[in-house]
Order: sequence, then C-alpha cells, then structure tokens
Amino acid sequence: MGEALIDIIVDPEGEVTSVVGGAPLNTARTIARLGEQASVLGGVSTDAFGQRILRMLTADGVTLALGRQVPEPSTLAIAQIDAYGAAGYRFMLKGTSAAAVNAEMALACMGPDVSVIHVGTLGLVLEPLASASAAVVAAAREDQLVMVDPNCRPSVMTSSAVFDRTLGSVLTRADVVKVSGDDLAFMFPGERPATAAEQIHMRTGATVLFTDAADAVRVTCAGGSNVLPVPAVPVVDTVGAGDSFSGGFLVHWVRNGWGRQDLTDLDKVSAAAEFGIRVAGITCQRAGAEPPFASEL
Repeated sequence: MGEALIDIIVDPEGEVTSVVGGAPLNTARTIARLGEQASVLGGVSTDAFGQRILRMLTADGVTLALGRQVPEPSTLAIAQIDAYGAAGYRFMLKGTSAAAVNAEMALACMGPDVSVIHVGTLGLVLEPLASASAAVVAAAREDQLVMVDPNCRPSVMTSSAVFDRTLGSVLTRADVVKVSGDDLAFMFPGERPATAAEQIHMRTGATVLFTDAADAVRVTCAGGSNVLPVPAVPVVDTVGAGDSFSGGFLVHWVRNGWGRQDLTDLDKVSAAAEFGIRVAGITCQRAGAEPPFASEL
C-alpha cells in the first residue's frame, strides 16, 4: 500500500531520464515476479504516465486493488544524482494520483483473501493516503501479517506531524519492520544504528530487519537476534534493492505457510531474510528496480 509514481532522474550534467518507481510498487512487482499474488493499493493515473505504470504492473502480474485508475495526474519524484551516484529527492505531490486514496476507498479493498499488508514510504506522510494506511493497519485481522518499511524521505518527512503520527500508529500493529541505515539515522539521530533497531523491537515487539547496504542484515525477533552476511555481487545500482528484499522475505514466509505466530522462531525469520538477500543481490546487478523472476533463483 502506497505510492506508484514516475522518477524523473537528473544526472550531474542535467540530462533527464524517467523510470517507473515507488517503493510499494517495487515490492509488489517483486512478489508477483516470484510467483505469488500481489496487488497495489494506491492511485494510478489515467494520464500517459499512469498508462505506463499500468503496463508495467500488468506485465508482471500485479493487479490494482482499487480495480480502476484515478483521474488525478501522476505523482512525480525528481531524483537529482550527484557526482558520487547518490540521489536527493524532491516530490510533486499535491493533487496527484498518490494522494487520491482515502480511508473509505482503502478499507473497501481489504477482502478476505488478503494475507499480508505492506505499508510505507509516502503512504506514511501524504494525505489522505497516510490516514488510509493507518486505518487499514488498525483494521487488520488477527491472521493478517503487517509489514512496515518507513523508507524515510527527509525532504517530505522532516518535522512532519503526519509522518510522526502515522508511523507511530502503524508500528503499534506491525509484525515486521524493515529499516535501512538511512532510515535509522533519520528516525534516531545520533544513535548507533544497531541500537536504534533494537529500540524499535523493544518498543513495538515487532520483528526488525535492519539492512545496511552491502553490510550484513541484522535480524531481531522475540526468539533472539542474528547477523546474516551479504554476499559480494557486482553492483550496477541499488535502486529497488531494499524493496525487493522485503518482497523476497514475504514470498518465502507465505510460501512456507508461516504466520504471525512463527515470527518468534529465529531460524524461520533468518531463512526468509536470507531469501530476501538473494533476491536483492540479483536486483543490484541490474539498472533500475528490476527484481528477479522465480526462474532466475
């Protein structure tokens, strides 16, 4: 649940390209490419950009939870790439498709077949989508697993009361929280990342998956903690790597028939995280967010 958008990429020379983006969209595409059913609960515009997004989702087997597109123009993210390859983001949000989903629309999509709810990124800060995310998570059934990826974007989340309120709300029901080193630096300034990840677990009881670029993945759950090595791979870029890690984790979890009660089992959590690492490793070897298909694993 969250945004589907177009990334406008500006290189250091000012040259412009564009790609389909949105962290929740990337996670859904990963799940579908790996052979499980996935829907995106977010607004996809009827404009040309929206048609491009829909073609990509359809090609990967991802459905629109709303069952239709929305008339609002597509949401845009402008990614300025610096000389070192790092991206700084600005967003064109007001009155766009990502902001077109309210709580009533979202709750109507929560059918009996939904087993996992994944929320994060602009779905935690952009209204009315943020309120819709909070409402969906608050209404989650006892048998539904909730995964939260804050995927912090300082340009829109700094000093945002909406982000603080929504994140606090969804964390009270979160079963799994995936965070990066950048997320933890934003959420817990001045704190050691590993300590910050432990704090999230202690405060919420959720299983925490701390990914730190090419460094190890740290898993913390009620059954203990584990440090999982990340194999070295030739990296083209890391776009969508964290999103595909989340998708891989969820696919492994669902495919094994595990539920919320199994999150106390460190071996199971570690096995799902290791599968996510494999998936993300392949994504990193390609330009853009191009997660692998099941056959490639």
